Amino acid sequence: MSGTQHVMVIGGGANAEHEVSLGSAAAVREALAASGRTVTGLAIRRDGEWETLSGERISLAAAIQRMRESDVVFPALHGEGTEDGTFAGLLEIVGVPYVGSGVRAGALAMDKWAAKLIATELGIATAQGVLIDGEQVCGDPAGLPFPVMVKPVASGSSYGATRVDSSAELTAAIEHARTFDDRVLIETFVVGREVDIAVLRGADGTLHISQPLEIGKDADAVFDTALKYDAEPDFVVPAPLTAEEGEAMRTAARALFVALGCDGVARVDFFIQGAEIVFNEINTMPGMTQLSQVPRMFAVDGVSFPELVAWLVEGALARRTRTS
Repeated sequence: MSGTQHVMVIGGGANAEHEVSLGSAAAVREALAASGRTVTGLAIRRDGEWETLSGERISLAAAIQRMRESDVVFPALHGEGTEDGTFAGLLEIVGVPYVGSGVRAGALAMDKWAAKLIATELGIATAQGVLIDGEQVCGDPAGLPFPVMVKPVASGSSYGATRVDSSAELTAAIEHARTFDDRVLIETFVVGREVDIAVLRGADGTLHISQPLEIGKDADAVFDTALKYDAEPDFVVPAPLTAEEGEAMRTAARALFVALGCDGVARVDFFIQGAEIVFNEINTMPGMTQLSQVPRMFAVDGVSFPELVAWLVEGALARRTRTS
């Protein structure tokens, strides 16, 4: 690693995960600076405009020029309009190496319905679900027993997600989800343990699987936005899994990472219901602070947070070399 590497870290975004992203970006900047790199940053405001870390508003053209002056861009961006492949598309046009998944993987992973279909094709269990897109319905709503989860198809951090216990609550939950996305996913509520695992592609292309992390909560509770950000989450890492559960989860996570075409690191979320591993969702730019799930997973194996983000930067540069 060259000590003169210049990394541009991007945070913010015009979506509900704006503040979460700013936290990730600040942590990544600090970690990269500790590794001897030259680190600069820009932020996308809630209104979609760009600004420097000192709050000076700049044009998109100026932001692009600054990104081109860096060796690699680290988009610590979460949610709609950024993590969904949109920002990766901009960076492909700009022509600068970047951390994380490309356009296709970001779009497929953010679309919970598309990711669900891919998981099913891979033979990975998913919750029974129905897609509502305007007046169009894919699936059989009458076949879903209550309780159900109603969620936007493309939104992160559980924004817009509601547990619904009766038909009387369903319309309001759908309308709430539609404030985040026009397309809504309704799934049977899975009662079981919630366990996450991460997949990271190294600079040599090798896939590294993290230790699993269990979210400490009641089996019928929802790991919602309040639990994620308003309180100290109860994480157990490594999660106490049987050898069979661990192997099944690693196999499923690896298969999803490859099938979607992911790069960098992705967090894959599962439920364990009885003896079955049930896919929930995949995040191609998961939370990236020392207290976030993915850094905790790798820390158990002795990988520090600065080492983790350095791996991601080196992986981005190596990918550019492999594909150029």
